[in-house]
Amino acid sequence: MSLLDGILAQVNSNADVQNLATKVGITPEQAESAIMALAKSHTEPGDTVEGAAASTGLGSDVLSQIVGHIGGEGSLGQFATLVNGAENSGILGQLGGLASGLFGGNKA
Repeated sequence: MSLLDGILAQVNSNADVQNLATKVGITPEQAESAIMALAKSHTEPGDTVEGAAASTGLGSDVLSQIVGHIGGEGSLGQFATLVNGAENSGILGQLGGLASGLFGGNKA
């Protein structure tokens, strides 16, 4: 179980990255990137899904499905809090850097 799966399990016991990816028709790597982008976008001004769509290149329909599978906006808010707490501790910063590298972001 990945760290991201562990955080997802705290929000929704039926959600994990592999299942989520299969349900919405994307790769697990894309699902991880989308989940991280949704968590980040949720804490920023503007529409959460549109913000995540702009940063991942995934369609807003796919991202909306992910939000639904996570448990909606309320669960996404809880998830964003957990992710941001983990990022502030440095754990997920490494995962976010990996996802960025995989999907054409800044490469160190």
